[in-house]
Amino acid sequence: MNDVHIHLVVTHLPIVGVLIGFLVLLTGYIKKSPQVKTTALGIFIFSALAAIAAFYTGEAAEDIAENLPGVSETLIHTHEEQAELFYTMMLILGGASLVTLLIHHKKYTFVKYGFIVVLLLSLSSIIISKYVGTSGGEITHVEIRNDSNVIQLDSHYDSEDD
Repeated sequence: MNDVHIHLVVTHLPIVGVLIGFLVLLTGYIKKSPQVKTTALGIFIFSALAAIAAFYTGEAAEDIAENLPGVSETLIHTHEEQAELFYTMMLILGGASLVTLLIHHKKYTFVKYGFIVVLLLSLSSIIISKYVGTSGGEITHVEIRNDSNVIQLDSHYDSEDD
């Protein structure tokens, strides 16, 4: 297993985790279950920790990926920009989840506002996760790139055949 493998394994955790956490939190609201809602907080905290691991494995993965044929520095840079935003959002979501968990444990009445903030942050994080996941996938998956990137890649390979 090299650095790219490690990065790919851990990057899926926060992306999937934030979606699962959102669905669990929504279920907690629908069922009016504080236990289900606090479970969602735990999922968000775990996802934030996984985002830290994903973020810090990115540089080593880049060092390998940038030397692969057909990999564009532009695609890597776009992914880095998206990853920085997602990382920041996940840290905020994880922090808000931790604070909400603590105020829930202390039984403060304003905890409902913490859950609302976490719900909104998780929804924002899901939207950002779509872009970071797609931009990461586009680095090596030609089939999901837009047509202009595929054409550039095809013309690169055509010129090598000459």
